[in-house]
Amino acid sequence: MLRIAARTDQGRIRANNEDSFYVREDKGLLVVADGMGGHASGEVASRMAVDIIRDYFDDAAGEKAFVGDFDPGCLEGTNRLGAAIRLANMAIFEAAGSQAKYAGMGTTIAAVLIQNNRMGIAHVGDSRVYLSRAGDLAQLTDDHSLVAEQLKREMITPEAAREAENRNILTRALGIAPEVKVDLDEMTLADGDRIVLCSDGLSTMVSDEDILAVVRTAEDIDAACDELIGMANDRGGRDNITVVLAEIRKKKGLVASIWHVLTSWFRR
Repeated sequence: MLRIAARTDQGRIRANNEDSFYVREDKGLLVVADGMGGHASGEVASRMAVDIIRDYFDDAAGEKAFVGDFDPGCLEGTNRLGAAIRLANMAIFEAAGSQAKYAGMGTTIAAVLIQNNRMGIAHVGDSRVYLSRAGDLAQLTDDHSLVAEQLKREMITPEAAREAENRNILTRALGIAPEVKVDLDEMTLADGDRIVLCSDGLSTMVSDEDILAVVRTAEDIDAACDELIGMANDRGGRDNITVVLAEIRKKKGLVASIWHVLTSWFRR
């Protein structure tokens, strides 16, 4: 059984919310987009991205054109997720060139598709996907940002990266060029796993340790989303904040209740 909760918040500084999200429990589809470009154009870009991905997977007959190369190392669903993102990139790039008010607009994207016990992951930019399992939190996506590249090359320390003024400079985003490289990955899910998708309005204000503390102990995932957004705002709320939290539960009834209590106790 898949349960999903989602929240978005303007934050304390920004004049509007340029984040967008989309979730669909019956399809196992979760998407977070963080727009950029100023004025209202970032909001337009992020909304275009999630709407195009939504429509792509709403096409029950599968008539949507496949965009880009098929990765034989990934399942069809994961490849379709990548194709939908490439289609969104083309549409945003075209829109950005059609009107002066949209010039330079773009968006990050982080998306997962959960089918049975497999999760496909596709992303561009610095919105993240995390997995909470057995008391640990793993970041499943790499940030496509200047600071992340500097960290990989050991040019700066993790401490310096958290305070860097250029931490919001992206090396990859949707809408900037007619084609974009989409990172694809897959993994097998287990009972009790919790998956977090978020914009950098959360990850830059709340540490991974604090995200884990909320996600692994929360009885209610809706309350966990609210708590994470509250923490980001309490610590400054410098950006828009979006959190999507999904939970995998395979056990049912009394067994599930006992299992949840036991695993929650031993994680502490």
